[in-house]
Amino acid sequence: MKPSIEKVAIIGAGALGAAYGSILYDMDPRCVSFIAAGPRCENLKRDGVVVNGKRYGITVESPGEASPADLLIVAVKHHHLDQAIGEMKRAVGPETTILSVMNGIDSEERIGAVYGMDKVVYGLTLGIDAVREGNSVNYKNQGRILFGEAKNPAMTDRVRRIKDLFDRAGIACVIPPDMIRSLWFKYMVNVGANQVSAVLRANYGTLKSSHEARELMDSAMREVIAIARAMKVDLGEKDIEEWYKVLEPLNPEGKTSMFQDVEAGRKTEVEMFAGNVIELGRRCGVATPVNRRLFDELKRIEAASGAKA
Repeated sequence: MKPSIEKVAIIGAGALGAAYGSILYDMDPRCVSFIAAGPRCENLKRDGVVVNGKRYGITVESPGEASPADLLIVAVKHHHLDQAIGEMKRAVGPETTILSVMNGIDSEERIGAVYGMDKVVYGLTLGIDAVREGNSVNYKNQGRILFGEAKNPAMTDRVRRIKDLFDRAGIACVIPPDMIRSLWFKYMVNVGANQVSAVLRANYGTLKSSHEARELMDSAMREVIAIARAMKVDLGEKDIEEWYKVLEPLNPEGKTSMFQDVEAGRKTEVEMFAGNVIELGRRCGVATPVNRRLFDELKRIEAASGAKA
């Protein structure tokens, strides 16, 4: 077995990057750094990140300053991934493992197309209720990271090394037997909860209590289930019930990442959610009227706010 993970680089210092960066920093300030370019780099060097009221002066490296990491965590928005793939080049060495905690079902393949799938493990976050305003992030529920190989009948060496790191740091994690199914489950949740929360301006409390929100979420998620089944992924009605179990303990005042983007006038990930559902539905012969409605409404919201990436 290779030595334990000592050097972690994170690209993306938003809600997830800041939250996990702070936990790793609390374990060992020397083990973690951010990779950032341009004004973002200078802002992070000057201001750091504030997580649950505590300021963290996590080391920040420009793409040109980065050096190979044992673990590289990718936590950017969908529309920033291509840029991030270029910016993280110097952080990827012969022994680097790359873990994406991004939304969606294709970030691993996009990263693997450049750096090799042998460097990539699959990952997602579930149940974290982090809210970001500027460089400040607050959360009550850490949730958990699900990660691993595409299939995990047993832990591989690199998966075990990441789990050991997360256990040392206190980052809750799970290695599911089937990561592809887990990615689709999270994708289903995002298509429903993220988009509906953004359109209705609904926090987690409203998603729990509003009949309108739940009905719209369920309808959007059922279109994902139909596509998944057409693509031979084992997703079903039981997974909608499972989502509501995840939703229940979340902070009622918490907000999905897409709702936060809409409030801040930022570009959303609608192309990766509804846009991709519409395209996959077209290919699979599955009707997607609910996601078409959500797509059109979210694009209208973006246009009205002048949203920029």
